[in-house]
This record gives sequence, structure tokens and C-alpha cells, in this order.
Amino acid sequence: MSTRTERTEPAATPAPAPAPGDAAPSRLVILGLLLGIVLGTLDGTVVGTALPIIVGDLGGLAHLSWVVTAYLLTAAVSTPLWGKVGDLYGRKGSYVASITVFLVGSVLCGIAQDMAQLIAFRALQGIGAGGLFVGALSLIGTLLTPAEAGRSQSLIGVLLPVAMIGGPLIGGFLTDQLNWRWVFYVNIPVGLLALAIITTGVRVRTERIRARVDLAGAGLLTAAILALTLLASWAGTTYAWTSPQILGLALLSAGTLAAFVRAERRAAEPVIPPRLFRDRNFTVAQVLSFTSGAAMLAAASYLPQYMQLVRGMSATQSGLLLLPLMLGMMAVQLLIGRRVSAGGHYRLYPIAGGALATVGALALLLLDTGTAAWAASALTLILGAGLGCLMQPALLITMNSAEPRDIGAASGTQTLLRTVGGSLGVAVLGSVFAGRVREGARPAAFRASVVDGLHGVALGTAALCALAFAVAWAVREVPLRTRTTPTPAPSPSPED
Repeated sequence: MSTRTERTEPAATPAPAPAPGDAAPSRLVILGLLLGIVLGTLDGTVVGTALPIIVGDLGGLAHLSWVVTAYLLTAAVSTPLWGKVGDLYGRKGSYVASITVFLVGSVLCGIAQDMAQLIAFRALQGIGAGGLFVGALSLIGTLLTPAEAGRSQSLIGVLLPVAMIGGPLIGGFLTDQLNWRWVFYVNIPVGLLALAIITTGVRVRTERIRARVDLAGAGLLTAAILALTLLASWAGTTYAWTSPQILGLALLSAGTLAAFVRAERRAAEPVIPPRLFRDRNFTVAQVLSFTSGAAMLAAASYLPQYMQLVRGMSATQSGLLLLPLMLGMMAVQLLIGRRVSAGGHYRLYPIAGGALATVGALALLLLDTGTAAWAASALTLILGAGLGCLMQPALLITMNSAEPRDIGAASGTQTLLRTVGGSLGVAVLGSVFAGRVREGARPAAFRASVVDGLHGVALGTAALCALAFAVAWAVREVPLRTRTTPTPAPSPSPED
């Protein structure tokens, strides 16, 4: 059983030493928190391989993309809202509620009888998923100081590539061996285990704040994310980049984002507090999250195209050949977490990561129609290691830069920017890829055009990583906090 004090004091209030008797959470508690991240990340990718079977069973081919889009959209919209709700009313309760909503959505998806029901239930599932990542980060930030949390946060960095690359493999296995409904039912035992661990193992004392919900900010943020998500989903595929629909979405996105910034400056309790961005390190970390998210998702999306269309491999084989990319990210993030937890510095990691990821992206230009599969696979290791050096410090800096009262909003902001960065990166680089691929050409010419398309993606990824390298120099080596939150008031009530 672990107890830490979760207080929400004004940003200027100094943080005295933790209350006597506070104990670090057990590994079981950390596992329960991380299970939520596994659920949310995995479910964003696990459905893809089951979609053809789902269409064959439920019909509705014209609306197929919305099975994925509805989930990603509502997850992105709700992420910062869950973070703010946790800051105001209790992070443990917010996290438990998000897992419950996610599980209810999962059950309903599994029993859906037509495509309209499935899309609606996926939207509900996405609302719950929006609170999984931010809820886990917020509670880890409450239970552990940034100096203590390095190893736990490095595990989060490991889970992201595992879920993104392993999701399609798990989805294909469940669909082949059972049926597509188990893609959703598999969430139930994992979610229930997470709920059991969190409700019994996490105890935090919370002072709830009476504040008006920032409805204007929430509405404007929802509209902006909706427009950006549709822009990322439709640009270059459903509609041309210069079409009225896409230009209109771009204007709507810009207008609602500008209005959102104005609304947040006036709100008493903004969804994304502008005060967070007064800290230079926090702002830099968000840029690193955006660019690394875009680079990672672009590589994970278009490298399999090369493996399948040029090398003639199956979907499962192409996923396995991305293991060096995943292992590079995992190993580096675990190493950084351990070194920082042991008192090491962190400023040079994102700088080195930006340089290494840029080199790794440019190395993909060596791929051609005759490159051996093992060599193509090995080249991804450099990019993976570089991205790991970017992602882990960005998470660490975000949590260290935010005041205790803003941990939820800070983690929600980072998750949102990484998600939006990934969506926009895939959309923009996907347009580059599609523009270079000549469909209908003879096999040799077609394979050459796929390689050309991948080279375009590699150059775009290298540009993103070079931007991260340049921005990383602005990171300041601020000592990690060795205290969690202020000492509790004389008689706080536990949030069980």
C-alpha cells in the first residue's frame, strides 16, 4: 500500500518536504498504472488488421475509416480534459473513471451489430482512452518525484513502440484464431486487473478545487482537434491538399486555435494553462514531443510499405522486420531512465537524439529495390535509438517543469501534442509518398516508385529530426525535483 499527498496549491507556493510516513509505490502499483497505457496505445493499432473481417461481417465499407478515426478523434479531444479534471477533482478518481469508460466502450464494440453502432461505440471507447495515458502519468507524477520517476517513465517509452508495432500482430492473431470481436474483449481482463491494483494499491490525499469548468476552452479545443484530425485523415487522400474542403479545415483549425489561446488566457482554470509555457524547458519539451511523435509514426507507417510492396513480404513479416526500430527505442529509453534516476544529467540526450535520428532517417536513403531484407531492417536501428533519446527526456522535462497542481494538464498537453504530431506527420508525409508512387506501372517500375516514395518520407522525417536537434539546444539543465507535493493540510481526506 502506498500513500502520497496530492495537493493542488498555487504555482508560487514552495514545496516543503513530504509528509512523514510517505512510502514509494510498489512495483505492482506502477504495473497497474502502466497497464492503462498499454490498453490505450494498443487499441489504437490493434484494430487495423481486423478491419477487412469486420467489413465482411458488418458491412459499411464506405465508413470503414471511421472505425479508427472516431477512436483517435475522441481520444485526442478528451486527453487534456481528463488531465484537467484530475487536477481539479482527484487524479485517482479520474483515472479509474477513464478505465471504466474504456472498458464499457470495449464491451459495446464487441457486441456491435452494424457499422454505425461500432463507430459510435469506438467513439465512446476513445473518450475513455483519452484519460488512460494522462491518468497514469499524473499519478506517477503524484506518487514519485521527477528524480525518482526516471525508470518508471522509461518503461512508458518502451510501451509505446511495443504497442504500435505489436498491435497489428496481436490483432491479426486474435482475428485468425478466434474472431474480430476478441480484439475488443481482450481489453476486459487487462482493464479489470488495472482497476483492482489501482483501487486497492493507490492512496492519495486530495484537496478538491471548486472551480467553473472551462466550457469555452473545452469547446474550442474540441473544434480545433476535430478540424486537425479531419485534415490529417482527408488531406492528400479523400481530398486534394488545395481543395476547398482542406483549405477550409486549415482555416477552421487556425481560427479555433487562436480563439482557444485567447479563451485560456481569460479562464480561471484553463484546460491547458498558459502558465505552463512560461517555462522554457516545458515549451521545448512539447516541440520535441510533437516532432518525435511525427517521425516515429511516419516511420512505423511507411517502412512496412517498402517491406511489403518492394520486398514482397507479408504484413506480419514486415512488422517483425521493424523490431530493430522498436528495440533501439526501448534500449535507449531504459538506459536514460536508469542513468537519470541515478543522478545523471539529461540535457545532452535530446541533442544527441536529434542528431542520431537525423542520421538514421537519412540512412534510409540507402534503401533500393535490391536491398536485402536484413539490411533494410538493420538500418531502422539508428533511427529508433535517436527517437528514444528524444522521447524519454521530453517526458521527463515535461513532468519536472510543471508545478504539482498542473501535473495532469502538463501530461495531457504532451500526450495531445505527440498524438497530433503523429497524425499530421503521417498525413503530410503520406501525401509525399502517394505522390511519388506510380500505380498501374509495370512491376519493376512500380517497386522503384515505392522506393522513391519512401525516400521522400525519409527526407521529411530527417527534416523533423533536424528541427528537434536545433530546438534541443534550448534545453536547460534544471535539477530534478526531489520532492513530490506540498505537505498536506492537517486533516485531508483520502481519495480511495
